Amino acid sequence: MRLAASDFKPSTTDAKNADLLKTFNDTLWNDLDNAGIFDLVSKSFYPLQEPGQPSEINFPAWNSPPPNTSMLAFGNLGGAAGKVTVQGWLYDVKNEKSPQVLGKQYTDNATTDAVRVIAHRFADEIIFRLGGGVQGIAETKIYFVSERTGHKEVWMMDYDGANQQQITHLGSISLSPRISPDGSRLAFSSINKGGWEIMMYSFDLNRMVSFPRFGGMNLSPSWSPAGKIAFSSSRNGYPNIFVVDASGGNSLRLTNDKGPDVSPTWNRKTGAQIAFVSGRTGLPQIYTMEADGTNLQRVTDQGYAVSPNWSPNGQFLTFSWMRKYGPGEPGSNDLYLMDVASKQWVQLTHDAGRNDFPCWSPDGRHIVFQSHRSGSDQIWTMLADGTNVKQLTFTGVNTQPNWSWK
Repeated sequence: MRLAASDFKPSTTDAKNADLLKTFNDTLWNDLDNAGIFDLVSKSFYPLQEPGQPSEINFPAWNSPPPNTSMLAFGNLGGAAGKVTVQGWLYDVKNEKSPQVLGKQYTDNATTDAVRVIAHRFADEIIFRLGGGVQGIAETKIYFVSERTGHKEVWMMDYDGANQQQITHLGSISLSPRISPDGSRLAFSSINKGGWEIMMYSFDLNRMVSFPRFGGMNLSPSWSPAGKIAFSSSRNGYPNIFVVDASGGNSLRLTNDKGPDVSPTWNRKTGAQIAFVSGRTGLPQIYTMEADGTNLQRVTDQGYAVSPNWSPNGQFLTFSWMRKYGPGEPGSNDLYLMDVASKQWVQLTHDAGRNDFPCWSPDGRHIVFQSHRSGSDQIWTMLADGTNVKQLTFTGVNTQPNWSWK
């Protein structure tokens, strides 16, 4: 769908307007561009008179060449007395008799951070209306591991790489951050005096909270839609997959092989299946099983396959796969997408270094992953078909991204 997003215009003479407008216009454009469902009309094709409100729209100037757009997002922004008000509209400019699809007004403090959030909200409204009722992702978060402080700590950022903030300050090695479905808690594994343990951070309390110690090596936690946690534990000697409730109780062992069995990921739609990685036949391969450990099936048939992640609709797994592995093989870790039912797969990354730890966005249209393609491990995103690749992190070494559920 062709969509034009004209720069919002100032509605007051406040001195802050220029900075706020630049932040708003850049954020809105990037969100709509990232959505992957629009043919965004280049601003070089826009008419000279861009509207700030409905009475200023010249329909023929927008609905015929060169813009030749179907939809137009436009509006105004104005600061006054420390507050900012944004009015935004979405018009179907081919329908001059009743063009309004959306009209919104937002008011907040006159800061660039607040204006970014308003732009994200307006973008998500447009994406929801024009994208088949699927919620947009402009207000979602990505959690990841960064070494930029000298230790591997857990960080978070906005979905577009903005607002990168450190969460943990353990001065140790923390890995595999996984955010709970409601966004209130973050599970991860970290090494301490007792070895590798599952740790828990509460965003409600803004601090670490206690979680049971299980003995052995405990790695790669994963939340079910209902709030259970699957993880790998060697408490019985070999790394196997266990499930506990959100407080760490009611432990259930799902695998009994020598494994090692690691990296569980739940079917995000049903919560009834778990995919995981096992080395029971030699090199790591991906398996699926029911959430009670029954109906074990091998998914990959060759090479070296790791880091499965289940799509929100439950239909696909994405994972990192070195399909040809061994002496003299020029194999690289690439990301693949597999239809779980048919086991048909497509390759998403090509000839771009080591790619690992893919994770789906909640709308099922994007995948975040780590890649070494720039010369160091960094976080990147792409559309789920492998196009529109963008780098999100640039400082230090950044790995193991996890996208929020909403």
